[in-house]
Amino acid sequence: MKTGFAPVIAPLVAALAAWGALPAHAESPSGTWVTSWATTLQQIPQRDSLPALYRAPNVAGRTVRQIVYPTLGGTVARVHVSNLYGRTPLVIEAMAMASSAGGAAANEGDTAKVTFGGRASVSVPPGGALDSDPVRIDVKAGKPYAISTYMGAEQTMAAWHRVANQVNYVSRPGNHTSDPSIGAFVERFTQYAWVTGLAVEAPGASAVAAIGDSITDGMRSSLNQNRRWPDALARRLAQSQRADTAVIDLGISGNRLLSDSPCYGEALEKRFARDALGHAGVRTVVMLIGINDINFQAMPARSGLDCDFPHTHVDANDLIAGYRRVIAEAHARGVRIVGATLTPASLPADREAIRAAVNRWIRTGGAFDGVVDFDAALRDPADPVRLRAMYDSGDHIHPSDLGYATMANAVPLADLRAK
Repeated sequence: MKTGFAPVIAPLVAALAAWGALPAHAESPSGTWVTSWATTLQQIPQRDSLPALYRAPNVAGRTVRQIVYPTLGGTVARVHVSNLYGRTPLVIEAMAMASSAGGAAANEGDTAKVTFGGRASVSVPPGGALDSDPVRIDVKAGKPYAISTYMGAEQTMAAWHRVANQVNYVSRPGNHTSDPSIGAFVERFTQYAWVTGLAVEAPGASAVAAIGDSITDGMRSSLNQNRRWPDALARRLAQSQRADTAVIDLGISGNRLLSDSPCYGEALEKRFARDALGHAGVRTVVMLIGINDINFQAMPARSGLDCDFPHTHVDANDLIAGYRRVIAEAHARGVRIVGATLTPASLPADREAIRAAVNRWIRTGGAFDGVVDFDAALRDPADPVRLRAMYDSGDHIHPSDLGYATMANAVPLADLRAK
């Protein structure tokens, strides 16, 4: 039987041979990998003059310390790094991982060096991605970990996850990967970059991938508090004797199902295989997407940076066809996919009609393996086109922390069972 793996294995073996024999700590465990934390990348707009919101920090020759919260524990981990959208190699001179001591501080006692093919440094080509060697470290679900990366002398940031809702840190020049104190980390930023996954060895466990737009991304939830609905779902699973299930958040604020954006990432149907199905251990996907497709078609064109471009006309049939394509892709990989109804957004009547038609199909079309009715959970009973006041963050589109918690409670846990 032909597997198609030979073209991939040959260069990988050659590369490992060039790097030399792997040290004992980097021997691959015999168990199963499951992604315990993840994020997604989007290209930073490429223009000579950008609003401050889209200007990346200077990372050349500095250490970037990023705080992540795994949703599944283990004693062996590996870090996934990506140079998606990079135009030059991603040069990492050194990396370390430790439990966080709050803010930019790390616990010196459990700091573990992260290597690639047995070496501290690695160069990832443009568009490439790489898993680290396995690292022996005690990973506890729900606790913060600091991943510190000393960048190459000429490294720039071409891609990020813009709405991290998490403060991360950049040091003064130098290798501060093993520095436990906060003194060297002089700059803050609220994006993620390069580090797009943390997996743990967890035989018998699986992951739920939550994918969508800003409402999955947790826009307007409390900074550094992990109040997005996927965070709340992870806590709910852990409390309901489902501690063997990770939840990873693959939302991108502003993302659309059908159209790319210069600011808000590739269309979900284009990134789905990479961003959701590409993670280890994913057996179920929960997808909430479409409100920006409905809204951006009516936004006025802007001179300069127009993040809503292209203003693609869509109707319910267009969105339904896109959902069907994504569903087919998930099923081809043996992954369950749960459809989520679009939440109230105080839309004008013509756009509200599209949302209503899409939600009817999600509820009754039978194409998804399950349905979570976020619309019913959040809408105002007296005015169903609007969010209930207690669930409204204030912009009439994005939920409050309580609204996000209510969404997590609305997810039927039975629909998350692994195949």
